[in-house]
Amino acid sequence: MLAGLLASPRRRALMLGALAAVFALVIGYLGGLIVPRLSTPGDNSPEAGFARDMSSHHAQAVEMAMIAWQKSGSDEVREVAYNIATGQQAQFGIMQTWLVDWRLSPTGTRPKMAWMPNGSHELLPDGRMPGMASDDEINKLRNLTGTPLDVLFCQLMLRHHLGGIHMVSGLLSVSHNKQVTDIATQMKNAQQNEVTNLRRQLGDLGAEPLPA
Repeated sequence: MLAGLLASPRRRALMLGALAAVFALVIGYLGGLIVPRLSTPGDNSPEAGFARDMSSHHAQAVEMAMIAWQKSGSDEVREVAYNIATGQQAQFGIMQTWLVDWRLSPTGTRPKMAWMPNGSHELLPDGRMPGMASDDEINKLRNLTGTPLDVLFCQLMLRHHLGGIHMVSGLLSVSHNKQVTDIATQMKNAQQNEVTNLRRQLGDLGAEPLPA
């Protein structure tokens, strides 16, 4: 009977077609499991470098925002600080989850900013990433109260955001990983909106941004 089935060209074609369909489904299924793992960013990739460096950048923004939120007497400044702290802490968690999903360590062996188009030349002379505050500036912020606190917070955070936007722009110029670039674009848009708010706050306080 089997020989008879196989003897029919039509039946033989149908069977071969069915086998090909099953084979395609199996390959597609396995491909869905294997390809994402093979295509995840590597240890020296721009995406991994961005996730690590921007996590550190965000951590300082959260630290400064929490100082302002706890100490400021201005409802407007406290609202700006709260939004920055909660937004950047959430993004910090996303970036750390990427590294876990990619099976990479939170820290890498490459220098900071090595993933940027201009590499570590982007760092400030003392090794800080663009926009980041110095230890002395953070300590000064902690010790201030009243309007001087509000002014310094807005100045430091404005500079910090402009540095962060520069880093995101660098990542977007070299990465084609949609998962990463979608979140990075959201970061850039949020920080650009906050830059507008910080500039307005400085104007209301009668203060100027820090020199570039």
